[in-house]
Amino acid sequence: MRIAELPANEAARIDALHSLRILDTPREERFDRLTRLARRLFDVPMAVVTMIDVNRQWFKSCVGLGDATETSRDVSFCSHAILHEEMTIVPDATLDPRFSGNPQVTGEPFIRFYAGCPIKSESGFTLGTLCLVDTVPRSFDADERALLKDLAAMVEQELTAVRMATIDELTGISNRRGFDALARHALANSRRMDWPACMLYFDLDQFKQINDRFGHAEGDAALVDFAALLSSSFRESDVIGRLGGDEFAVFLTNADLAESDTVLAHFAQSVREFNVLRPRPYALAYSVGVVQYDPARHADLAALQHSADALMYERKKARRAQAG
Repeated sequence: MRIAELPANEAARIDALHSLRILDTPREERFDRLTRLARRLFDVPMAVVTMIDVNRQWFKSCVGLGDATETSRDVSFCSHAILHEEMTIVPDATLDPRFSGNPQVTGEPFIRFYAGCPIKSESGFTLGTLCLVDTVPRSFDADERALLKDLAAMVEQELTAVRMATIDELTGISNRRGFDALARHALANSRRMDWPACMLYFDLDQFKQINDRFGHAEGDAALVDFAALLSSSFRESDVIGRLGGDEFAVFLTNADLAESDTVLAHFAQSVREFNVLRPRPYALAYSVGVVQYDPARHADLAALQHSADALMYERKKARRAQAG
């Protein structure tokens, strides 16, 4: 067995993959429909939409492999397929030196045939594949190649649709829909792993005055700057989103209130430094409510978010009273 080399643009490719915020998201019918169609059209037992991450091959959609969600990248056929612009066809894996000793060939699921068509991002990076797998050797003619390529293009279209539907166009971070989907998944993981988790609910102070005094373009700039500060201050594993208007939220995974206070102190320092280094007619200011997840108090993500929002509003109201 040969372990695939890394693509020459691996760092940028991984950045492009992570920017989609699709890894570890739940299965979606839009992708499952395509893998079911692929399995039926090609009469294969397995069809998968894969994403090649740093050390793993993750399945966005998978039919025929049970409840599997990922495999090690080292044993992934698709890690070889992403090295090529054209699709990778393996008629009989036992005769291919790259795969003959692969544990997925010598053991379950006993792969013999593989066909993987690269799936690309809008910026041109190969993220993974739409692949077909069979347990018997077979050929793959030109018409079948064309059909698999068409299905892979449909996967790419769905990835674009997901990004557009879940990303805030102005700031480039998750919108409410995207945040809710990712945060629900993160909360489920926290429950399963018995990890602490915190919801941070932010609201820009005096945002209406910025719009009224300096115009909506300046208000948009403030939102973009604040989103960028959030993105640079929190971990990649945290979920960051703009919920609408001047409201933002961050879901911290594997962090309790004490840890969130530490992170917020660093964030406050970043905002202060930004206001000094990027002077404008106004300073970025915000109120924030922080609530740790408590299953006895929070039935779901919406309840946790409501608690953080209410606490943020109380703090904002208190600050206004002090200023007045």
